[in-house]
Amino acid sequence: MFAKLEEIERSFLDLEQELSDPEVYNNQERYRKVTKTHSELDPIVKAFRQYKTLNSDLEDNKELAKDSDPEIREMAKAEIDEIKEQLPKLEDELKILLLPKDPMDEKNIILEVRAGTGGEEAALFAADLFRMYTRYAEVNRWKVEILSSSPTGTGGFKEIIASISGDHIYSKMKYESGTHRVQRVPATESQGRIHTSAVTVAIMPEAEEVDVNIRPEDIRVDVYRSSGPGGQSVNTTDSAIRITHLETGLVVTCQDEKSQHKNKAKALKVLMSRLLQLEQDKQHAELAEARKAQVGSGDRSERIRTYNFPQGRVTDHRINLTLYKLDAVMEGDVGEIIDSLINYYQSEALKQQAQDG
Repeated sequence: MFAKLEEIERSFLDLEQELSDPEVYNNQERYRKVTKTHSELDPIVKAFRQYKTLNSDLEDNKELAKDSDPEIREMAKAEIDEIKEQLPKLEDELKILLLPKDPMDEKNIILEVRAGTGGEEAALFAADLFRMYTRYAEVNRWKVEILSSSPTGTGGFKEIIASISGDHIYSKMKYESGTHRVQRVPATESQGRIHTSAVTVAIMPEAEEVDVNIRPEDIRVDVYRSSGPGGQSVNTTDSAIRITHLETGLVVTCQDEKSQHKNKAKALKVLMSRLLQLEQDKQHAELAEARKAQVGSGDRSERIRTYNFPQGRVTDHRINLTLYKLDAVMEGDVGEIIDSLINYYQSEALKQQAQDG
């Protein structure tokens, strides 16, 4: 590991040298590439330099611990104990920083929330979950844009799709994909019985044209008139768009905008991300087949989390985490769960790396 870190530090110094070269600055494409690589290596080099400094301080204090002055010896021993406590933590941090990066981690995402079993109650919970993610996005200063929605008459959603843009969103949100189960007494239930409903969440990295190339002949575009809940007309022009990807059979519809062009652009955005996700799933399946125990498969068929309203608790089944602050979570305070999942999957990746290594 340390030979690799030395090599990374040398590369980092070479990049700093390049960045001070006027010729590199004048070549903007090269300059952007060098700056990006430099910023990616920066946290690794900082942590490594801190590690080296601590080791150097440890050696110095070991010498001071032999001093004839008892006060100096005492101070040195206290310093040694402190350094010995810090070093393993820093070593673990370096191991995590050296893990192979998911190339999708920096991407924006397409969030899809769909009502599953449970009828209207599931649709209402889909709206609650979407609001939870919107609030979490606000805290992180991410931008949310609704691409498509199928509202019900009582304030729920059969389906709602949005793009969320900002810094490193996919890296934080990717473990939210799966079946979210809710246990609560519906507002419409006069007997006060607890119902169990399910909502599925899909988190997809937002595809760019460099990731997915859709040719006009790959798709069929149908135009039709929009309609809202209860069948009333949303507008009187043929502006709703349905795009069918002929090879995969994927269908995306969008009718939220009054402009046909805007609906088409939004529908294409969703289609590209679904196609990228299909490709990723295929690669993950091949990897899982080869390794038998693939880390973080994000299997969407699994129930990943339960929100129990009578008990005010939320449980993530993958990491056996239970929090008794459901109200706060539904208001967007979901960071503790997300951070715990990231830490869990990082430690699983470290274990896998040790086995492979």
